Amino acid sequence: MSRAWFLSALSPLLVVAACGSPAKRTTQEAVPTYHPVAEIAVGGDAGFWDYLSEDPVARRLYVTNGTRVVVIDMDADSVVGEISDLPGVHGFAVAHDLGLGFASDGRENKVAVVDLATLQVQSRVDTGDNPDGILYVPDFKEVYAFNGRGHSATVINAATGEVVATIPLPGKPEFAVYDPGAKRIYNNIEDQNEIVAIDPTAHEVVATWPIAPGEAASGLAIDLEHHRLFAVCDNGIMVMVNSQTGEVVDTVAIGEGPDAARFDPATQLAFSSNGGDGTVTIVHEDSPSELTVVHTLPTARSARTMTLDPTTHRIYLSAADFGETPPADSMGRPRRPPMIPGSFKVLVYGSGS
Repeated sequence: MSRAWFLSALSPLLVVAACGSPAKRTTQEAVPTYHPVAEIAVGGDAGFWDYLSEDPVARRLYVTNGTRVVVIDMDADSVVGEISDLPGVHGFAVAHDLGLGFASDGRENKVAVVDLATLQVQSRVDTGDNPDGILYVPDFKEVYAFNGRGHSATVINAATGEVVATIPLPGKPEFAVYDPGAKRIYNNIEDQNEIVAIDPTAHEVVATWPIAPGEAASGLAIDLEHHRLFAVCDNGIMVMVNSQTGEVVDTVAIGEGPDAARFDPATQLAFSSNGGDGTVTIVHEDSPSELTVVHTLPTARSARTMTLDPTTHRIYLSAADFGETPPADSMGRPRRPPMIPGSFKVLVYGSGS
């Protein structure tokens, strides 16, 4: 997800009190209210980061940042380790059953295979151009590296590190999710305004669905029980899609500059992290055909990427502090504000104490 990676679209902090159209149904009474519960100092000077991923069994959070993945204890809210030498790392997929992790190293066009016990890189696997999103599919013991510039997915045998397939895609892939019941992988194709469905048995795309009125979707989440996908789009909407038919069944307005999306089946809440205006839009799935925006949570203008702990229902966002925006250059082009060294952190929000 290159927009988060380079932080090139940072805009001044604009905290909004509400987002979206008026509620279709009164769900607020039953919906937990989210608020800040922790801020985990990480530090470092790398002004770029991307995906966060969780291992709810081992209670670890993996946070990509520059050329490293920082490991956080999710119960203690503290840094407990680091995986280094990962040039241009975007994402980290956890294969808890194998004791392995897989980092997509965009600058090297490789996936690094990591021993989760020692946090050491064991091997590196060649991929297509600019591996970005990455997904472990436990039913098949395979890792999918989605190559942003390569417009493809590299499929890796997780146990052996062998490349078993390369799947052509119709454009630039972003987030991916897996449905174990349907045996399907779904991925946003950002530059084509589409979602593709991939058959992991045949290693091929079996469906391509337009998501209009959604445009340039990045984050993707799934409700497995109701067969619904939630795609967050750059034109400020969340699109709910039937994962069996590809039909767009509802949309709601979200914040500016969305990137990640997550869904919590226990609360029926979908989350969109919006780095452009420094918010998380929290949406309730009232039914498989109806969404309601129930809360807009202020975060930080750089907090674009996010994950969710299904055990505690907390959400985690990477962020940093930035200085004053410098004047435009001689051609009138805007400049990025400088990151304050050492300010990289993880923001934690929850509905409990």
